Amino acid sequence: MKITGLSKEALFKEIFQANSKKIYHLCYGYTGDDDTANDLMQETFMKVWQNLDKFRNQALISTWIYRIAVNTCLSYLRVEKRQPKDELTDNIIETKGEEISDKNEQVASLYKCIAQLEENERIIITMVLDEVPYTEIATISGISEGNLRVKIHRIKQKLTELYNKNERF
Repeated sequence: MKITGLSKEALFKEIFQANSKKIYHLCYGYTGDDDTANDLMQETFMKVWQNLDKFRNQALISTWIYRIAVNTCLSYLRVEKRQPKDELTDNIIETKGEEISDKNEQVASLYKCIAQLEENERIIITMVLDEVPYTEIATISGISEGNLRVKIHRIKQKLTELYNKNERF
């Protein structure tokens, strides 16, 4: 991404257009809820905007944004775990579930399975689904590319088992 010669607003617009879908998918993978994922994506990009001048070009900007998004999602989940759950949540999920088509139902089921994975596994598989290059995923995850390939294989096996278990019920 060309940084020189652009105003902060123009640069931010390019960054948002290039990364918003991937960040939304990452947030959805953590929450399994469209509205919450949109809120977390917006919060992530607010942080990107506020800290854009602090980006030092030591990594890809997309890697930096992923880290911000992951931290935003993890902070949200820590707060969410402390909140009492409402009984309406199940009714809302049921109502939304009826509105989803078969294809979307499969995708929703996949994301429910992803939500059952450990945090680092969710991060990795979401980036794989968004076709982030393995070298970038390895950098974000802090592991070697060889170790990453093994992890991805194991995560896919785990997802297959979870998906098949959920389909039986």
